[in-house]
Amino acid sequence: MSSILLFLPLFLLTLPSSSSAPIGSRSILRAVVIDSGDQPDFAIDLNATNFDAVLRETPATHAIVEFFAHWCPACRNYKPHYEKVARLFNGPKAVHPGIILMTRVDCALKINNELCDKFSVGHYPMLFWGPPPKFVAGGWKPKQDKSEIHAIDDGRTADRLLNWINKQMGRHVTSLPISFSYGLDDEKYENEHLHSSVSDPEQIVRAIYDVEEATSTAFDIILEHKMIKSETRASLIKFLQFLVTHHPSRRCRKGSAEFLVDFDEVYPSDIWLDKNQESIIGKGKGALGNFQICGKEVPRGYWMFCRGSRNDTRGFSCGLWVLLHSLSVRLDDGESHLAFTAICEFIHNFFVCEECRQHFHEMCSSVSTPFNKTHDFVLWLWSAHNKVNERLMKEESSLGTGDPKFPKSIWPSKQLCPSCYVTPSQKNNASGQIEWDSDEVFKFLVSYYGKKLVSLSKDKGSLGDGGTNGAVAEDLVASTSAIVVPMGAALAIAVASCQGEAGNELVKRTDFDMAIYLNNTNR
Repeated sequence: MSSILLFLPLFLLTLPSSSSAPIGSRSILRAVVIDSGDQPDFAIDLNATNFDAVLRETPATHAIVEFFAHWCPACRNYKPHYEKVARLFNGPKAVHPGIILMTRVDCALKINNELCDKFSVGHYPMLFWGPPPKFVAGGWKPKQDKSEIHAIDDGRTADRLLNWINKQMGRHVTSLPISFSYGLDDEKYENEHLHSSVSDPEQIVRAIYDVEEATSTAFDIILEHKMIKSETRASLIKFLQFLVTHHPSRRCRKGSAEFLVDFDEVYPSDIWLDKNQESIIGKGKGALGNFQICGKEVPRGYWMFCRGSRNDTRGFSCGLWVLLHSLSVRLDDGESHLAFTAICEFIHNFFVCEECRQHFHEMCSSVSTPFNKTHDFVLWLWSAHNKVNERLMKEESSLGTGDPKFPKSIWPSKQLCPSCYVTPSQKNNASGQIEWDSDEVFKFLVSYYGKKLVSLSKDKGSLGDGGTNGAVAEDLVASTSAIVVPMGAALAIAVASCQGEAGNELVKRTDFDMAIYLNNTNR
């Protein structure tokens, strides 16, 4: 159903002349302390320079934009009401993150004159509701027909605005109970309305954000725990080379390539890093201690597809599994065993959950024949994931530590992939074991973690005016198969790093190849 953009004449005031007040610089992802130093701002301040980019990039399904003037007394009095609602949806500590992006634009600033005119702002405050991408290079006119950005007719107080939102959400989320609603007193992991991925294949599209979050979190852990040592650096480089070529997010591919370019300078192979690592982290250009591998917007501080109903469930481990599956389905046949080795070594050296790490290592060690086909490696990883789920099912059931809304299960379910099962019954042989159609499972995994996973980012890339606004969206757009990049370049860094002085010439050549790749990714 099309979103309805409603018009809110909260307080009828005459449109002011523009002011030349300075523009503050505020984070668009985290709560920022306002000038008073007391209360955080949850709503995101936008202006003409970042309006399109923020609304295109947000993972949120819906957006509210408030047009106001900082000198307006009524706007100042309305701000606490707006902030009460924004607290629920914005920032890493949001109660219900990733659903509604709440923003504001100060029309008293000259830089925003044209932007406010595009939305026919004639009095303050005015609130608009719509799908975030529809605001991009968009506008609003009174009595405009068939617009998905129209308006809010009753939001004078926090209670009334949230009531209006609940009515809109009830229309869009038809799969939820009629009693669906958010409350101003909601706290995190309370009053949740989470979608199960068990039977809804469309939910995976939101996991593209979690793959970025998991990648960023993994490398933050590696740096914080000082895990790059002489004996682990080669395995990290091997894993990075697959991120450069096959990560489903373009900005993570680009960040991984930049990480590799600086790696040998910041972490030279002839130094025992476990003795000197603190000084090394701060050395060289682009010191990796502050490096954000998926760009400045990540981590966001919350999960989308992988959000659990409790703080201690799902999240990073879920996001990491999605990352591994998404890498596996993008490989060429000739890369399958290299990828298997890289993933096994990465988990063994850098996953800090000791029991999980050991179990994964045992599964890797049980493989005696090299993988020659992507098909075989994809199915091995899927089987390994199910073995983990089967083990955790028993433990969580006996201890009561599982997520009640997302219990561990053998995957995919019959609802999600009926053709993956040989017969209608899951217990279709004497042993009671599920009999899988491996070819159908492979097709499902390729579709689910391939094209479907990146379909949201591709949709975002297709929205807007098709001009310069498309550049920002491209950061999220992913390839559904291997992209053409110099695989040998990253591998050469690993070889050269292990060879010390003998590899200097090879490193120079590698840096040249990687520079060409980075230049191409910026086009």
